[in-house]
Amino acid sequence: MIEVKNVTKSFDGKTILHDVSATFETGKTNLIIGQSGSGKTVLMKSVIGLIHPEEGEILYDGRDIMKMNNSEMKNLRREIGMLFQGSALFDSETVLGNVMFPLVMFSDMSREEMLERAHFCLDRVNLKGADSKYPSEISGGMQKRVAIARAIALNPRYLFCDEPNSGLDPRTSILIDELLSDITHEYDITTVINTHDMNSVLGIGENILFLNKGHREWVGDMKKIYHSSSEALNDFVFATRLFRQVKDYVVTHEHS
Repeated sequence: MIEVKNVTKSFDGKTILHDVSATFETGKTNLIIGQSGSGKTVLMKSVIGLIHPEEGEILYDGRDIMKMNNSEMKNLRREIGMLFQGSALFDSETVLGNVMFPLVMFSDMSREEMLERAHFCLDRVNLKGADSKYPSEISGGMQKRVAIARAIALNPRYLFCDEPNSGLDPRTSILIDELLSDITHEYDITTVINTHDMNSVLGIGENILFLNKGHREWVGDMKKIYHSSSEALNDFVFATRLFRQVKDYVVTHEHS
């Protein structure tokens, strides 16, 4: 579990996060949503430790990263997996080489153990047999799955995903969502996803934090979101006619 307590962050005198508190639960898909400029990226970077807030606490199972020294932060980062927006694969490395990278850098495994772990992760994301291909030779969806395999290679306790469905078609996006959800539950990971994808919100949003102009506006799950009284949240999530129709249908037929 990751707890964010009263975090405030400013840049050049402008406050981006205003006294934000949230809990990201273990074994659940925790989503951060909001308009562009709402503070989502700043919050995620703060939680990971890339940005240092002026005020507040960020606790990883009781360990406050705001008070960690370099050695303690290095050890924590071994427990963290990252899925970047553009996959961030190494073009000059094969699929297998990409997945093995964190193992080579941060583990004490033998080469045989690293190969076994990398093959296991690729198999887990349904990419068995793609080892020798290069990123340029596979689709965007496959690249994202390679990135997920790399992110879980070190068996992380915490997984951060920045816009995991960016650039993907709707069908592939759903597959990526389902994969992230399955991995989260299977390995009991604290997964935090920064997303604009409303299909993700309504499909896998077990714990959703909605930021509005740097403030914590609403917290709930994908079921409660249909009954939110937050005008800003409703305008954001149900902005399109399709999602408004989905909401109307769900609310109308909920008790029928």
